[in-house]
Amino acid sequence: MNKLLKTLARVCASVTLAAGATAAHADFPERPLRVIVPFAPGGATDVIARTVAQAMSVRLGQPVVVENKAGANGNIGAVMAARAEPDGYTLLMATSSHAINATLYQKLDYSLTKDFTALSNLASVPLLLVVHPSVPANNVAELAAYAKASGSRLNYASGGTGTAAHLAGAQFNTVVGANMTHVPYKGGAQALNDLMGGQVQIMFANLPEVLSQVQAGRIKPLAVTGDHRHAALPNVPAFSETAYPAMTARSWFGLFAPAATPAAIVDKLSTVITQSVADPAVQEKLRGLGADPVGDGHAAFQKYVDQDVVRWRDLVQQSGATAD
Repeated sequence: MNKLLKTLARVCASVTLAAGATAAHADFPERPLRVIVPFAPGGATDVIARTVAQAMSVRLGQPVVVENKAGANGNIGAVMAARAEPDGYTLLMATSSHAINATLYQKLDYSLTKDFTALSNLASVPLLLVVHPSVPANNVAELAAYAKASGSRLNYASGGTGTAAHLAGAQFNTVVGANMTHVPYKGGAQALNDLMGGQVQIMFANLPEVLSQVQAGRIKPLAVTGDHRHAALPNVPAFSETAYPAMTARSWFGLFAPAATPAAIVDKLSTVITQSVADPAVQEKLRGLGADPVGDGHAAFQKYVDQDVVRWRDLVQQSGATAD
């Protein structure tokens, strides 16, 4: 009898603690939240984060403040977020670059899959294959033939070693049997400038970063990665329509919380984020950037991130890229 009473007491205590924790989290948030964007202001990551943060502020009743902590290909800001108190008040705006970094860097002070819990994917964008107008190719097949004939004399640019643009170029080399030379820059803007100037001939770029230059006719678009065309460039084919459907890489932009954040807070943040992304004004702004709104929530995004780390791992190993 005494044993039964003790068991009942422990159960009651557990229920009381759980109820207390739920009640405590019910008032979340009680002060402003911050979103660490680990890249410089003004880029696609920053603009997407600020767009969704503003919509979150309305729904949470608290300011959601964006802080830019750039450096080390997004790793400096990621470490800061990983070490933050897991109370839901500090979030990380991560991108596919962080999934790449998991393999690109032999030593990292954080793990995207172990030190964070995914809240929701905000948006994704395809990579757009663009060339300088002087390149004698008007489609992917013609570019593949030209690249194979040109050997290492043909250069493709990227915003840095191990970026999505670099790995997509390396994959293109492999699938078409070419030997283009990779020219890494210290950012996508510098790479784009040299592409327009003719110092390099080819580039895979996040569509929002080059959309205006394509629309102005300064560079020539040949294809978008993935299995469908993009609404911003409906006349540009998808790689699925070419002889190289394996070119499927996309860049994503999502919000994360430190791994030990209570489940109730994770659920609330995930719901608020998906509602914010579904807001018509937010969707219009994201599509205007050339991004596809997602808003898939915690469970779906966590599964996607786990799989994406593996996808990029294979491309990193295939390219031989390393940051160490």
